[in-house]
Amino acid sequence: MKVLLTVFFDCNGVVHHEFLPQGRTVNKEYYLEVMRRLREAIRQKRTELWKKQSWILHHDNAPAHTSMLVREFLAKNKTVIMPQPPYSPHLAPADFFLFPKLKTPMKGKRFATIEAIKEKSKQVL
Repeated sequence: MKVLLTVFFDCNGVVHHEFLPQGRTVNKEYYLEVMRRLREAIRQKRTELWKKQSWILHHDNAPAHTSMLVREFLAKNKTVIMPQPPYSPHLAPADFFLFPKLKTPMKGKRFATIEAIKEKSKQVL
């Protein structure tokens, strides 16, 4: 079983997370929906950053992330994007701050259902 979890976080913790619906792929339309939900989560959970428009988005160079549709949406909404040079693992904060936090408590566990995976992931986050 596989589950794709998308997580946005800052130094204060998780701002937004969501699971890719079964049978869906991450394409530019889906990622645009995620960006809309992320903006709402920041508005609600990081009100000071939202008011000052002082938050920065860091994502990799996946095609859905760099599509014209998503770039235009982010530009229209004045979202600052931290550039991600190709092959730059030192600029992958999830590798250092997120994945170890998720992997350690889930290592060696077997899950009977996708829902069980999701529940455990939410507990860990």
